[in-house]
Amino acid sequence: QVHLVESGGGLVQAGGFLRLSCAASGRTFSSYVMGWFRQAPGKEREFVAAISRSGCNTYHAESVKGRFTISRDDAKNTVYLQLNSLKPEDTAVYYCAAGTTYYSGTIYSRPNEYDYWGQGTQVTVSS
Repeated sequence: QVHLVESGGGLVQAGGFLRLSCAASGRTFSSYVMGWFRQAPGKEREFVAAISRSGCNTYHAESVKGRFTISRDDAKNTVYLQLNSLKPEDTAVYYCAAGTTYYSGTIYSRPNEYDYWGQGTQVTVSS
């Protein structure tokens, strides 16, 4: 069982920045693919970013590419999402997720590729 706890959300003006953190329990954090998703009111959960087990490979949705950056610190069992140049349309609940299963040829952009989810942290961007 993996327990994930997100933090770092809040209210920020357009153009501002935040850094989200997701702390994971367990001793095998380095074996998990980690991802971030978000869900706005009335919309489906959408992929934001993912990072491979080694941390060498990262993937970002087109809508956030160049503005958001995913990273991980295995010594701290934590994955981060740096959010820069925030826009009102980035307003959503942000969830981190851990994937324990290896899937060939995927960038882990689908929710069903993940096994564990955090409770979410709210990001609100005002115009």
